[in-house]
Amino acid sequence: MAGRGDRGAGKARRRDRLPLPVDVGQALVDYLTDGRPVSGCPQLLLTIYAPPRPLHPSTITGIVYRACRRAGLARVGGHRLRHALATELLRRGADLIEIAQVLRQSDLGTTSGYAKIDRAVLRTVAQPWPGTRR
Repeated sequence: MAGRGDRGAGKARRRDRLPLPVDVGQALVDYLTDGRPVSGCPQLLLTIYAPPRPLHPSTITGIVYRACRRAGLARVGGHRLRHALATELLRRGADLIEIAQVLRQSDLGTTSGYAKIDRAVLRTVAQPWPGTRR
């Protein structure tokens, strides 16, 4: 993003290589060949309004808010999206290390805050404490 220091660096100025699903790769190819405005900007994603310029982080937030409104949902911010993703990955069997990699976090303590346990599911598999009745 523009104004974020080292171009192409993510959180904490790290450069991470992440897998790219085929459909996303195809969408990027389509955008680059038919949809990206002509510009000297080195950033990949540009605004559609003249003059073309890099997307600002608040633009992404606005896109998510509008999608929520169209879907009839309450506004969802980045933190809630990360929490929902981490929880779903945990539900599907991913461990905290895998979830941390997807969220691009180096501290498992931070990741565990996003990957909350589904208490209802946990109750179905939890064993009673020795010497107590359920």
